Amino acid sequence: TELSKRDRSLVTLGALTALYRTEELQHNMNRALDNGVTTTEIAEVITHMALYAGWPCGVNAGRVAKQVFDERGLT
Repeated sequence: TELSKRDRSLVTLGALTALYRTEELQHNMNRALDNGVTTTEIAEVITHMALYAGWPCGVNAGRVAKQVFDERGLT
């Protein structure tokens, strides 16, 4: 209960990126945006996780982010 919804969303995006959970990532990325996480912050999480979880995980999350951002008119 000590983490805000926004902070929980950032942690969740990192974990789902590292685990290559494409469908869950899409849903939680939308939720993160609703919780006040910015597109820039999402991109930073993806970049950071790509360094630790590997390039394929980062590329996958980047594709999901582009799709979500396009659907929401954020690009």
